[in-house]
Amino acid sequence: MSESLINKLVRSDVLDMIAYQSARRGQTGGNCWLNANEAGGNNQLDVSLDNLNRYPDFQPSELVNNYAKYAKLTTEQVLATRGADEGIEVLIRTFCTSAQDNIVICPPTYGMYAISAKGHNSQTSLVPLTSDLQLDIPALTKQVGNCKVVFICSPNNPTGDVLKREDIISVIELFKDSALVVVDEAYIEFCPQFSFAELINSYPNLVVLRTLSKAFALAGLRCGFTLASKEIITMMSKIIAPYPISQPVAAIASAALTSEGLAVMTDRVKTTIALRSQVEQFLDKQTWLNKRFKSSTNYVLFNTELAPQLFSFLTEQGVLIRNQSSQLSLENCLRVSIGNEQEIQQFIDAVQAFNQSINQSTSNN
Repeated sequence: MSESLINKLVRSDVLDMIAYQSARRGQTGGNCWLNANEAGGNNQLDVSLDNLNRYPDFQPSELVNNYAKYAKLTTEQVLATRGADEGIEVLIRTFCTSAQDNIVICPPTYGMYAISAKGHNSQTSLVPLTSDLQLDIPALTKQVGNCKVVFICSPNNPTGDVLKREDIISVIELFKDSALVVVDEAYIEFCPQFSFAELINSYPNLVVLRTLSKAFALAGLRCGFTLASKEIITMMSKIIAPYPISQPVAAIASAALTSEGLAVMTDRVKTTIALRSQVEQFLDKQTWLNKRFKSSTNYVLFNTELAPQLFSFLTEQGVLIRNQSSQLSLENCLRVSIGNEQEIQQFIDAVQAFNQSINQSTSNN
């Protein structure tokens, strides 16, 4: 087909749509990847490749059983998806009528909520976080009756901090008769005490998103979970693909959720938190640092007037971090993921080289 025909056939709103720029899509090259909030190192798990001529179960029983046990829920309250991203998409497709219903997001936040809504031709209403990066309850109150789904990311990506528990509960109660409130807990293993999964039985409109991409170090697996009431999971099961989880994915994910796998994950989290503290202390010593954001995740967001120069210098050194300056309220902000010890040292060395280049340039002038 010619380009002119494609442009004629495609939805007009998709034609002008800007795709989500993931770390792998927006940045290439480098030998130290600290731009996608991935776990450091390599996670190697053996898996059987028998019976690949057969379709997998719609919801692999061992996988769902293991995650339900981990989340302290019933299997009827768990839906396995291709990453948490598919959970976002299926929620919107299930509960939002195309070209009619809205979702609400609270920027700065994860970009795929708005992209998934756009792909379904649903509108997105923005209720920005307050100046201290917490939920704006009065502004959210004005959205009651005007939306079907409210997305809340906690711990928040890209800022890194958790949102106040009492505020999230207030939002759930605000929308109890009119909308789902989705709490995205992609990074909850780094601060499990802040999870809302335990409240699913208390609030019928509460949905929790989870993933194995972060603390479980299985980003390449693409396996996530939607946790909600049996009724919500039943409706989503009508919309999701007939075989969302492949057999190899189910086998690897199931192994990661055994007692042995969970112990490995817990140790990894402890190591990551220790390395995060090292990065935070290093950043705090930098004379160009304006602000380091508090983090309860596997990444650190920081602000500096030298963000463009530092970002470019690190990229040239092969160290890829994420530039978040285009996000609402995050001008001149960069985000570094907490990789393994070697990757963090490479980041520190590259920053120190940047400092030397700045000092030399100042001396020459």
